[in-house]
Amino acid sequence: MAENAEGDLNSNLLHTPYHTGDPQLDTAIGQWLRWDKNPKTKEQIENLLRNGMNKELRDRLCCRMTFGTAGLRSAMGAGFCYINDLTVIQSTQGMYKYLERCFSDFKQRGFVVGYDTRGQVTSSCSSQRLAKLTAAVLLAKDVPVYLFSKYVPTPFVPYAVQELKAVAGVMITASHNRKEDNGYKVYWETGAQITSPHDKEILKCIEECVEPWNGSWNDNLVDTSPLKRDPLQDICRRYMEDLKKICFHRELNSKTTLKFVHTSFHGVGHDYVQLAFQVFGFKPPIPVPEQKDPDPDFSTVKCPNPEEGESVLELSLRLAEKENARVVLATDPDADRLAVAELQENGHWKVFTGNELAALFGWWMFDCWKKNTSRNADVKNVYMLATTVSSKILKAIALKEGFHFEETLPGFKWIGSRIKDLLENGKEVLFAFEESIGFLCGTSVLDKDGVSAAVVAAEMAAYLETMTITLKQQLIKVYEKYGYHISKTSYFLCYDPSTIKSIFERLRNFDSPKEYPKFCGTFAILHIRDVTTGYDSSQPNKKSVLPVSKNSQMITFTFQNGCVATLRTSGTEPKIKYYAEMCASPEQSDTAFLEEELRKLIEALIENFLEPSKNGLIWRSV
Repeated sequence: MAENAEGDLNSNLLHTPYHTGDPQLDTAIGQWLRWDKNPKTKEQIENLLRNGMNKELRDRLCCRMTFGTAGLRSAMGAGFCYINDLTVIQSTQGMYKYLERCFSDFKQRGFVVGYDTRGQVTSSCSSQRLAKLTAAVLLAKDVPVYLFSKYVPTPFVPYAVQELKAVAGVMITASHNRKEDNGYKVYWETGAQITSPHDKEILKCIEECVEPWNGSWNDNLVDTSPLKRDPLQDICRRYMEDLKKICFHRELNSKTTLKFVHTSFHGVGHDYVQLAFQVFGFKPPIPVPEQKDPDPDFSTVKCPNPEEGESVLELSLRLAEKENARVVLATDPDADRLAVAELQENGHWKVFTGNELAALFGWWMFDCWKKNTSRNADVKNVYMLATTVSSKILKAIALKEGFHFEETLPGFKWIGSRIKDLLENGKEVLFAFEESIGFLCGTSVLDKDGVSAAVVAAEMAAYLETMTITLKQQLIKVYEKYGYHISKTSYFLCYDPSTIKSIFERLRNFDSPKEYPKFCGTFAILHIRDVTTGYDSSQPNKKSVLPVSKNSQMITFTFQNGCVATLRTSGTEPKIKYYAEMCASPEQSDTAFLEEELRKLIEALIENFLEPSKNGLIWRSV
């Protein structure tokens, strides 16, 4: 009897127009229940409907995801603004429509699909399943699809797009986000992530194709279609071959006594980092057994982000002490970012920040270029890049050494497309980074790459070891030569978009309308750049050189004391981030003074500009 009642209720849900009092919501509910063929997510919406949870239904069904700094990213679960089977099908249909318009040879060149190891049982949603559905939508439309047969590092997708000359690619990943999240990261034919206007145009196409097409749910195509190919072996072989371009001391690596511990943070990195070490001539790094295999619950860490430092590196640091290994390498769950820690003589671990690692990588890549290049190579043809919220250390090295340094907007998508332009104009790009531990050594991939960065860091450490220099000591040498760059980056959590907006609007109308602040506490402000509005007081025409980015908030303050500080919203999480750096000249070596000055300035920045207690901001838990 109960079963029939349940069946009647379900058929009623399917066939009655819904009367929630909100016509937009009624339509959205009807669409969801008609279109979703995943029993778990369909049931989530039915339960909310049955329990009269209209507000939650509205939150889930009456808005759509938009492209942030890393594509579409959201929690897994039912609803049009979540990542699930249906929204991935809709996104891929939009992609198909747009790519068909852009490329007459789309059906010859094909499309790449990769995935990480995320998953959520309650929504029967996993990266692998979403990748199969992505492939199915395209296979049903006779598009050749290169679908990896196993989870891969994110950089393998942009690499494959270029190598296989595909028109585009998608990686199903939420990188280092919390376990509840997943994402849909899109790469263009260049191998760089999509930027404007492609993102806006794809969203328009998604809006035009929300109803699943015949065949879009048919994931059997992945096993039966002759148009499906598995690029895993081929791409892995080519990638490892290309790694040799940035290996400069293979013989020395094979003899080093230095031991390395590697943690893959329950993600995809283990196999690939092991292979990369082999290519460089190293003995294999020691894996952290509890973290080497995929685990979508990330059960040994409070959050799967190696950037959080010592608190999440606990297992790898303890293993390193036990194994007498001095260097720990941590790749994030999709292996596109890298954290490094080194045991110091006093028995403490030094976990390097992204900016500190970039100082080391920048020095190393230029030093290797100098020693391995032909005599007539022109240093003026050499470039390094960083996002604008990252350390200016590469700028200082470039000024002294004579190569070029360029800045981009935050997000590696901007770095990737700029590198593509430079390469097409015959330039040589040695290194690029973003402070959130995203590094790119060489240009085989046009996105950040934790696998290559891990093995390059190991080679640098092994080389320095032959001169009994540690990474920390070398960092100090870099600062002594090019000037100390002392930075701090952190964030506040804020779940209310209107609060975030009012914080930034207040800064644009500080003492009076349309007036930015002239001081922050006692610190005088020299210049202000507001990328959201396109204003830059340091430019003669007062216009920002970086492209305007209206969808996100970002204001940079240059202070009279040489400090540069930026406040911005995150493109992937509910955070207000702050970045501050003291850039000193090589003569100015009183680090205690510089650190104290930076500390006071950050305190003033938080108190005067962010006002956390008034705005109910949640401090980052350390």
